Amino acid sequence: MITLKKADYEKILAHARECLPEEACGLIAGTDNGTEKHIEAVYLIENTDHSNEHFTISPREQLLAIKDMRSHGWQPLGNWHSHPESPSRPSEEDKRLFFDSKARYLILSLEDSQNPVLNAFIVQNHTDVSKDELVITS
Repeated sequence: MITLKKADYEKILAHARECLPEEACGLIAGTDNGTEKHIEAVYLIENTDHSNEHFTISPREQLLAIKDMRSHGWQPLGNWHSHPESPSRPSEEDKRLFFDSKARYLILSLEDSQNPVLNAFIVQNHTDVSKDELVITS
């Protein structure tokens, strides 16, 4: 299970909408007690690909985010990105690039602009995808 504060969900959603028609992306950080991951910070990072079909996280901004995580005692929990025109599930390219089975990959679908969908995924061996329980808290 992974938890996300409603304010952080809204931060991701607002940024993803601002980046349309491109995919938006970023990192998530927080705590992991072995059974639950708690997102304490969401980082909004430039998609250097500027594409609506894929993303690359800016290396410079990624480094700054990691430094900030360390300064707060948080650990990297994974990343998030948006799918402007497709469902909230890993694409074939996502599966190919997601390599850390301990990370959570949050995907926000804006396919239906009135009903965005955010899901968390675990990817193992680039092909085995499972949904993790995502709880949005007040």
